Amino acid sequence: MKRIEKIEQYKGKTLRIDFAEGEPAFINSEVVLDKSLRRGMELSDEDWEAVVYANDFRRARERALYLLDYKDYSYIAMFKKLSENYPEQLCYDVCDKLAELGVIDDRRYAAALARHYMEVKRFGRFRAMREMTLKGVSKTIAEEALVPYDGSVRDRLRELIEKKYLRKITDEDSVKKVKNALVRQGYSYGDINAVMGEIFEEDGYDSYT
Repeated sequence: MKRIEKIEQYKGKTLRIDFAEGEPAFINSEVVLDKSLRRGMELSDEDWEAVVYANDFRRARERALYLLDYKDYSYIAMFKKLSENYPEQLCYDVCDKLAELGVIDDRRYAAALARHYMEVKRFGRFRAMREMTLKGVSKTIAEEALVPYDGSVRDRLRELIEKKYLRKITDEDSVKKVKNALVRQGYSYGDINAVMGEIFEEDGYDSYT
């Protein structure tokens, strides 16, 4: 059992709790109020563990919200970030709560990533998929987010080639280098060959194909 001897202001919203025996504890004022902690109160070990958990949960949640002020996170990415400083189960509980409130939304996050990778970075589907899964988006949700871009693959590829790579093509060797670069961008050889074939035919580069 723990018997509270004194509760006093420490720093900001943190209160210092002194017990009849043992070291003092430092708990957020909102937790103290929520748990109705007061001088003279006796707490079982189980009751005190609940207070400590509530305090740690609040700290982890505030850390997550702070991080989300700067950028969006997937569930898994946020879990990994929090797990650097907090126990595993606590991280799951915080992420579950944020997901329940809609603060973390993997589908919304995936849609934003898809726009960035497909429209800004001009990646192909394979590269975009890889980057999204590396950021903690499940394969299923990543695939859903990329569906709207499936019909415009060759248009984006053509724009990329004409804007960035066409001027680099001077001979057969440079064609191979450009194709390899586009594969690294996430485009398939089938799409690359089809689009480059169209461009070369239109612009008179037949000898390079």
